[in-house]
Amino acid sequence: MRVLIVEDEEELAEMIADGLRGEGMSADVAHDGATALQMASATSYDVLVLDRDLAVVGGDAVCRTLNAAGYPARMMMLTAAGTLSDIVDGLGQGADDYLTKPFSYIELVARLRALGRRGPAGVPTVLERHGVRVDTVRRLAERDGRLLRLTPKELGVLEALLEADGGILTPAQLLDAAWQTPPESRSAVKVTVHQLRRKLGEPPVIETVPGFGYRL
Repeated sequence: MRVLIVEDEEELAEMIADGLRGEGMSADVAHDGATALQMASATSYDVLVLDRDLAVVGGDAVCRTLNAAGYPARMMMLTAAGTLSDIVDGLGQGADDYLTKPFSYIELVARLRALGRRGPAGVPTVLERHGVRVDTVRRLAERDGRLLRLTPKELGVLEALLEADGGILTPAQLLDAAWQTPPESRSAVKVTVHQLRRKLGEPPVIETVPGFGYRL
């Protein structure tokens, strides 16, 4: 998942970006609304995290402009403006979610993952890397045009690795992505990855990063 963080507090923006990269997401930063619009015009982001009080072009204007242009990314407002009327107004600008400062980092990550799973409105989400392709709407996977017969857990793991876009995912993150309820043993991830590798075939595309986890 690719995220653009639009935040004028530079230290906070970089802290969020570094954290999201550690979660396996791709994260870019803009410190004002005008820069955010330029970056969005050049890159297809999955989610924009917008501060409302921005220099040059405000977060509300960024949200309205991109929505009017049909830009497919989901919009999350992350702001200190936290009254009920602020939240209602922010959502009325076209935001998909609204989180107030100060915020819980784990809640931010959970909300971003939820927005990412929704995908662009009205557009089927297709993930592809190294010839591996997953249609997350039809729940189909293939490699180099060959249909893969995957279990729901295998498909969930593969989808998470594709979403990470080359980032490393820990076993705990894969459990969160592919298991609705925790398995009895954490070795379930290792077994599922082994079966997935077998079904994907050669050459291998899932790498084990010792001490960290897996990446595709």
